[in-house]
This record gives sequence, C-alpha cells and structure tokens, in this order.
Amino acid sequence: MQADPPPATPEVLQDTAAMFGMLSATVRLHILWLLAAGERDVGGLAAELGQSVATVSHHLGKLKLAGLVRARRSGKHQIYLVDDPHVVEIVRLALAHQSGLREAPRRRTGT
Repeated sequence: MQADPPPATPEVLQDTAAMFGMLSATVRLHILWLLAAGERDVGGLAAELGQSVATVSHHLGKLKLAGLVRARRSGKHQIYLVDDPHVVEIVRLALAHQSGLREAPRRRTGT
C-alpha cells in the first residue's frame, strides 16, 4: 500500500510547476538526461547535443540556478553533474512513459 502523498500547498505546487517549466525546453531536458549518465564539460555537451557552446552554457546556467545541476572545476574546465537525483528519476519515468506510448498500438476512442 502506498503512503499518502504530502500536502500540495500552493508553494509546493508553484515550485513543482517551475521545475517542470525548466524542463519544458527540449535542450535542457536533454542536458539533464546526458548528465544523468555521467559528468560532462560544456564542450562535450555541445558536441553531443549539436548545439553551440554558448547555447549549452546558457541552458546550463538556468539549470544551475534552478538547483538541478552543479559544476566543479577540473583544471581549466567546468565539469557539470546532476545535483538533484530525484528530478532525474522523474525524467526517467516520463521518458519511459512516452516511449511506451509511442511503441503501443494506437487505441481508437469511441469504437
């Protein structure tokens, strides 16, 4: 039996909506997904994403301000990593759900 979820106060709902809003940009969702698999620097992320370093840096800054990623220095490089494993689990569940919907035969409604 599952425990009751914590109360959904207006503050908690607002914070949760802000977190989902942060992940509503495909590139930020992809960055978080890549970082869930391991630490990366901006250049590596840019190459994997097919984006410019400036674009990836911009999105990393937003993710960092939101507390979803953090950076550590390694020589001259900033290495980014996930700072909230709970959010990674939410992303994993959402991606698995979407993958399942795409693989399942389309259901017809009303027939």
